[in-house]
Amino acid sequence: MKTYLAPALLLAVSSFLSAADKPAAAPQPSPIGYSDTPVIPGTQWKVHDIDRPRPEYVAPGEKLGQPPADAIILFDGSNADAFQSKVKGPDGKPTAEMGPCAWKIDNGELVVDGGDSWTKQEFSSCQFHIEWKSAPETEGNSQKKGNGGVFFMDRYECQMLDTYNNPTYADGMTGCIYGQTPPLVNAVKKPGEWQTYDIVFTAPKLDGDKVVEPAYVTTFVNGVCVQVHTKIMGPTKHKNITDYSGSFPATAPLRLQDHKNNPPIRLRNIWVRKLPDPKD
Repeated sequence: MKTYLAPALLLAVSSFLSAADKPAAAPQPSPIGYSDTPVIPGTQWKVHDIDRPRPEYVAPGEKLGQPPADAIILFDGSNADAFQSKVKGPDGKPTAEMGPCAWKIDNGELVVDGGDSWTKQEFSSCQFHIEWKSAPETEGNSQKKGNGGVFFMDRYECQMLDTYNNPTYADGMTGCIYGQTPPLVNAVKKPGEWQTYDIVFTAPKLDGDKVVEPAYVTTFVNGVCVQVHTKIMGPTKHKNITDYSGSFPATAPLRLQDHKNNPPIRLRNIWVRKLPDPKD
């Protein structure tokens, strides 16, 4: 039995086969910018401006928490050369003189014992990363349990503390601006586990050596945001209020606190990236 196809159907099949034999049209490239768009208010650049300089590439760390390519490595487990400590006098008390970091390295970890330590390099606005751990058997409670701290510009403290099932005052908990603003949530892990701090610090804006706009901080504890561009009211203090009266430097060292824990807290993977300071 012979089968016949209608002429219209034959034409449709022929057209389909001919189209299938033709190479697909090359996709048109997307524009990489424009020159006919309005200027963004307050800038010299147009929306999607083709001439606007593009940021340079910075390779991120291969794993979460590892430093990006442009980070300044403060401690990677090999040495503590980036830090210095105050030399102790004959009476055992710290003097004004600086010497090598007093903290020892054990199993690639920095043991916080021997007084505070300062970076040799000075910073202002920056992105800061640190990991710390307190021991489950740490003695004490409240502020005497797994206590440490990061002082930006040697005067603004972001608290580190074992606040896992350890009640203390709200503006002294991990993630707080000490004595000022509590963290949004308590995001610490159990003692004995590594905790992470990721902090974006915006230095105060100065006119000469006077503060005209305050410092700010955005903080993550173990990946949880606990401060969102929070204003720092002034140098952090214990049991007292603060302000920006007096003179302030444009840059200063980072300070890591030794709060005399028993056993001491431990640190690892410390790095920092310089960020632009506030502008007019």
